[in-house]
Amino acid sequence: QVRLEESGGGLVQAGGSLRLSCTASGRIFTPVAMAWFRQAPGKERELVASIRWANGDKYYADSIKGRFTISRELRRNTIYLHINTPLSEDTAVYYCAAQRVGASGYGDWGQGTQVTVFS
Repeated sequence: QVRLEESGGGLVQAGGSLRLSCTASGRIFTPVAMAWFRQAPGKERELVASIRWANGDKYYADSIKGRFTISRELRRNTIYLHINTPLSEDTAVYYCAAQRVGASGYGDWGQGTQVTVFS
């Protein structure tokens, strides 16, 4: 079984920066892709950014493009989300997810980490 553990959330001032981390542990882990999702109060969970494990290809949601950066560290089975110039609407619980080989979507999820942007 794969376990995903997020860290790095907390309070961040608008215009500041924050880095989220997600480390996978457990069984031998070679996903197709990993991603960051977020869910704000009263809203549905949305895909923020994803990265393909093999070649590092990235996807970004339009709402965060140019402000957030996703990266991976293969030897640590870790992905990062660098949050730059956050806005109040970026306040949400951020979840890490993984897509396994042969799976059609993201089936492994972390517990989430809260990010709160204040002015």
